[in-house]
Amino acid sequence: MSQHRSQFQHFSALLLQHFSALLCLCSLALLTATAQNIASRNVGSKDTSPQNTVTRYVPQSVFGFQNFRQQSTWDKQFLVVPDAKLAGEELKTLTAAPHVASSPEDYATALYVADKFRAAGLQTEIVPYKVLLTFPEKIKVEAFDANGLILSGPTPEHVSSDPYQNDPRLLPGFNASSASGDVTAEVVYANYGRPEDFKVLDSLGISVKGKIVLVRYGHNFRGVKAYIAQQHGAAGVLIYSDPADDGYYLGDIYPKGPYRPATGVQRGSVQYMFLYPGDPETPGIASTPDLPASKRIPVDKITAEPTIPVTPLSYHDAGPILRALGGPVSPHSWQGALPFTYHVGAGPVTAHLVVRLSYNLHTIWDVTGKIPGTEYPQDWVLAGNHRDAWTFGAVDPNSGTAAMLEAVHGLGELLQHGWKPKRTIVIASWDAEEQGLIGSTEWAEQHAAELGHAVAYFNTDVGVSGPDFDAASVPSLKPFLRQITEEVPSPRGNTVYAQWELEQERHDGHPNNGYNERHFHGNKRQEVRIFDLGSGSDYTPFIQHLGVPSTDIGSNGPYGVYHSVFDNYAWFTRFADPTFVYEQQQARIFGLEVLHMADADLLPYDYALYGKSITGYLLTAQHKAGHDGLKLDFSAALAAAQQFAQAGTAVAARQQAASGNLQELNGQLRAAEEALLNPAGLPNRLWFKHTIYAPGEYTGYAAVVIPGVNEAIDAGNAELAQQQLGVLAGCLSHAAGILQKAAK
Repeated sequence: MSQHRSQFQHFSALLLQHFSALLCLCSLALLTATAQNIASRNVGSKDTSPQNTVTRYVPQSVFGFQNFRQQSTWDKQFLVVPDAKLAGEELKTLTAAPHVASSPEDYATALYVADKFRAAGLQTEIVPYKVLLTFPEKIKVEAFDANGLILSGPTPEHVSSDPYQNDPRLLPGFNASSASGDVTAEVVYANYGRPEDFKVLDSLGISVKGKIVLVRYGHNFRGVKAYIAQQHGAAGVLIYSDPADDGYYLGDIYPKGPYRPATGVQRGSVQYMFLYPGDPETPGIASTPDLPASKRIPVDKITAEPTIPVTPLSYHDAGPILRALGGPVSPHSWQGALPFTYHVGAGPVTAHLVVRLSYNLHTIWDVTGKIPGTEYPQDWVLAGNHRDAWTFGAVDPNSGTAAMLEAVHGLGELLQHGWKPKRTIVIASWDAEEQGLIGSTEWAEQHAAELGHAVAYFNTDVGVSGPDFDAASVPSLKPFLRQITEEVPSPRGNTVYAQWELEQERHDGHPNNGYNERHFHGNKRQEVRIFDLGSGSDYTPFIQHLGVPSTDIGSNGPYGVYHSVFDNYAWFTRFADPTFVYEQQQARIFGLEVLHMADADLLPYDYALYGKSITGYLLTAQHKAGHDGLKLDFSAALAAAQQFAQAGTAVAARQQAASGNLQELNGQLRAAEEALLNPAGLPNRLWFKHTIYAPGEYTGYAAVVIPGVNEAIDAGNAELAQQQLGVLAGCLSHAAGILQKAAK
């Protein structure tokens, strides 16, 4: 392992990168040859399996198109191209080796994806960035009770049978962006490490100052756990996976079943991405290879990373610590699934935590493929998925990569048959997402000016971990996304939309941030729930920094091996998608998103629904403020939201009629989303500029709607909340004015 880390530290010369990657490609030759041969035989072929009887689902009319007849023909030709078998071969190739960002194996996957893009006829480029990454040099966790040593770890990840677990290129479990440190202190158990959990400890008279805090994964982003613990004075953090959350409590563990085995470790970054994502040295600036050092924040001045050591543990290693803890019995809701009563400490357990990471600049590689538009070449339709993985990444992210490659396969077939998009299409394979959404953020920051004309960004990350389709989106694209899924057949029969609806009915639905979209929807039909966009994947810089309308899709299942060694091809073919038919499904949905947005006469945004959604968010916030005793005036913001919704209804009529100067109208429709940005950014989080959606400062992944307002209410800061209501009202009024002009 030390030799592999040395490669990370010295692998900077492009010639050496290329040579090393070619060696990796040679090592994958036996796998890639099969996929390439199948691909060459399948150019122009049609899969006639039952799930490819798709033409009956293609509608005769679609919102955004004056006449859908020609597009219907292209849809039919596209839908039969994505191939389940090819997707499986692509996934096998991509996951043949661990490929953490900046490694030779990672570069090999960049070359592989670039070859696929070129074969489909895309104008392809490998785009390097030079970014700060962290890698482990030493991770050690020891624990002692009154009788002596009870843990010497971390224990290697291992099960009775797995063909990938002993690969010498695997890095040990670690948390990227952690501070290095050598700490010995008593242990305190703090449940999920949420603000409310630390309040419980305060009520019990237990301080974490100078202690090592043990928290379990779940409910909030791991970086937030470190952030809150650091705010409370902790000396270090251990984050473990409790079997109640993704282990044996839910079902059989791997290799018998899909859930996390005892030694399974969840890796992941603890960068404070709720402050800003991307290269932590260059917020707002693209980390191009020639960026001078003077433009970078010195490592010791970075504020978006913990200043205390943080590392993950398996429940095999956390168990002895939890079992030996004294102090009060934990609250009932803090009890996990390990077979003993949990106590909170502090003591009598003392832990010795050693985290030593390297902090160096490394080269990463985005891959982009472009199809120029014929009518609106400056208007970009973007679609992307990240490629790097903590280990093999069969589910996260390469199930999404394989689906994207099959969508590109379909677009390539259409190009060969004479199709040309109206708008420019850019397909992207992002790098270093796992270390902090770095590849997508640096690219978006570099192309910020051009992205002012981008009409949509479509994301997929965990493409397939099971059969249950789900999605998140800005409200304006929710009807668009629903329509796409009504056109794609499900492997379980009927359409993806129909199965999605049935699955949500089985789970009885969930309220969306305290606001039920169905209540406000104008149709009598009960629409499927689509979540709001929080963070944790590559749509973040596009919607929340630059205001590009975005969606995120995936097909979910019992995925218990997230970010572990066992997220590999063997697990995937046993528990996620053995015949790759859900890969095929996701490729079809992803590709249709791109096709329809690229060729629509009128941009298919639903601003009436957007306005109703925002009204719902404001009413919920008003109720909470009253409950918390904050006297706030919501009248201006509610009036602006109503104005926005009414303007959205008016412009929808013009979208249906498709009258007048369509290019001008499309420009106005796009400008309305951008008007929701506040150039000054959110309070204390200036990189995030969207006034409607952001990741929560204390949640990280989950969306906080109208974040400036809601986070001020949560903090009990009436003055700031009122000021943010004014900012929101101004942005809504600006956007409404644009839509009112567009409706004329």
